[in-house]
Formats: sequence, structure tokens, C-alpha cells
Amino acid sequence: MSAVLQAPVAQRPVVLRTRGRRHGPITRLVSPSDVGELIKPFVFLDLFDISASSTPNFGWHPHSGIATLTVLHEGSLEYQETTGVKGVLAAGGVEWMRAGRGVWHTGAALQRAKGFQLWIALPEELENAPCQSHYLSADRVPDENSARIILGSHGRVKSLIPAPARINYLDVRLAAGERWTYQPPADHEVAWLAVSEGAIRTPESIAAGELAVFEESNHAMTILADAPSQFVLGSAAKHPHPLILGRYSVHTSHEALMAGESEIRRIGNQLMAFGPAAPMSPVRS
Repeated sequence: MSAVLQAPVAQRPVVLRTRGRRHGPITRLVSPSDVGELIKPFVFLDLFDISASSTPNFGWHPHSGIATLTVLHEGSLEYQETTGVKGVLAAGGVEWMRAGRGVWHTGAALQRAKGFQLWIALPEELENAPCQSHYLSADRVPDENSARIILGSHGRVKSLIPAPARINYLDVRLAAGERWTYQPPADHEVAWLAVSEGAIRTPESIAAGELAVFEESNHAMTILADAPSQFVLGSAAKHPHPLILGRYSVHTSHEALMAGESEIRRIGNQLMAFGPAAPMSPVRS
């Protein structure tokens, strides 16, 4: 065995591992009512592998209080929002939709689509702010040392997405035998990763389809790839509020949830009456 594979890789303990719950082409790795309580502001994570369809894979549905973030590894997705934003996200692209006080959206796989969808619980000052969305093609996602910087910053590189402060989200690809170290910022005590391809060591072996949550600290994590591997990694300052849950929403208080659900109903009534082409607010900012 090579010296690289024999070298110790232990730094930061893993405190939870899960393969989530699979529903057809989607594996739910994190929900706000389970693992999301441990790693908030990251409160939801789906690993998806969706076949192409002539009808929407995700019908019109609302959100408030969160941002949805899709990282598409393969295929292409068509998207549309009640803000009037619509288009096609190609392989390597990133979708950021800050739902704020309320928005509806829908989507369909134009080609077999594989990737992750994440929800981030917004801070109190943004949870009922106007909706804001950004869609980045693969060539607009900056990278640094094997990692694409989806949110926040890493090394000398900063994401183009204007996300809340103190959150990093990276999309990492490693060759077999490659070692990669991530040192989170000093105020990021939450950290986790989820593997979509291959197998890595953290030092525990984590295979494709699995999520690992690290002990709360700001210690570094060194990852060793036992095979060509791809994974996403999140780190952040812990969300300081309780998670107040609606069906498609996460807020910091019952009052904020009620405001979000009121806006969702208003937009939903417009959607049913006039369709997605009708002028709706909040508009894209």
C-alpha cells in the first residue's frame, strides 16, 4: 500500500452518519425535523437522480423563510418561478432562490439530472425579505484547489452568490488517492459533507449516498479519496433560532411563519386564477 494511503487522516470526529430515506429517484438525507436541527442553517438536503420527463418532476409548490440551492452535477433542468424568472440549468450549474417572504416554483428534468438540493434557513432579517434568485452556469462558478465555491469563500476565492454571511458550501471532486484539507473559518462550528460518487475517508470511510456530520468545532477536516469521488461540504456559524416549520417553509418564529404563509396563499391564489404569466410580487431583486 502506498505511503499516501497509509498516512493518518484523523482530525475531527464524525458524530452522525446517515443514508437518509429514499423515495424513488430522490434520497432525503436531511430534514428540518431531524438532522437539520444538528446542522442548521443547513436544514434540508436531497440527493437526486431524476429521469427526463415531458411533464414537471416538481409541480408548482411554495417556499418561505429559506433559500433553496441546487447544484446540478449531470443533465439539465428547466425551472420557472412566480417572479417571472425561467430558464434551463445545465450540468455544472447552480440555482439559488432566496424565497424570503414567499415564492412558488416548478421544474422538470430535460435530460437525466443528478445533483443535490439544499435548503438554508435564512437569518431573521432576511426570512421575510423579497425573493431573490441567481442562476449560474458552470463557467461562472469559481473554483479553488479541487473545490467549486458555491456559497461563501474558500482560499482566495469567493462565490458570486450574495448569500447570508458566515456560510460556506463547496462542491469538491477528488482523484483516487488525492488528499484535500478544509479549514473552516474560526466562527464556523457546524460542518458536514455528503458524497454523491466514489468513497472517501474522514478518517471513517464514507461512501456514495451517505452524509456525515462532524463534531461541532472549527477544526480542520482532511479528506482522502479511495476512488474518484465527488461530494458537497457545508460549514457555518450555527443558526441561533428555533426552527418553526411549515409544510414548505422554515422560519425563526410563529409570527414570521404566519407572514410567510399569508404571502404564499396570496401568490398561490394569483397562480390558480391567472397562471404563472400573471404579474406577481415580490419581484426578483
